[in-house]
Amino acid sequence: MNSQLLKKALSFLNQLEDIGLSFLLLTLILLACLQIMLRIFFSTGIAWADPFLRYLVLWSGMLGAVKATRLGKHVSIDLVSHFIPQGLTRWLMVVGHIFSMIVCIVLTIAATRFIMDEATYGSNRLILGLRSWQLNSIFPVAFALMGLRYLTSALTGFWQAIHPIPPEPASAPEGTL
Repeated sequence: MNSQLLKKALSFLNQLEDIGLSFLLLTLILLACLQIMLRIFFSTGIAWADPFLRYLVLWSGMLGAVKATRLGKHVSIDLVSHFIPQGLTRWLMVVGHIFSMIVCIVLTIAATRFIMDEATYGSNRLILGLRSWQLNSIFPVAFALMGLRYLTSALTGFWQAIHPIPPEPASAPEGTL
């Protein structure tokens, strides 16, 4: 029962990430095109659009990193997996995921402190009614989500390492008995 609940929660989180990233990218493209058209044809623009577009790029990049982590498409350096046995590779992946999770936890803490300092001492300048610390709040959220993804990858990898799936026996070629 708990396993099904966890799968549903992760599926919901996946959908939320995908919808959020799609919405951000669509908004980014439409607002940038509108700003370009206004400048070319009417020699004007939207005053808040350029700074807001910078934050949309930031949010899209961070949510893209969360999605890349979920899909296992993040940047990694693989120097030893070609030289060690498959069983040891699984354990090495678990250790790598745990290390990455720890880094994400540290970055989440640092980003949270940054946001708290920004809220306390930062600029009072508003963009669409939002303060700088609110627009930068993607940092601790994204690092926490990446940490969660690495945790689930480490647990899944650990489970697969202690319960390896045996290789399927080779089948005979067609036409032979």
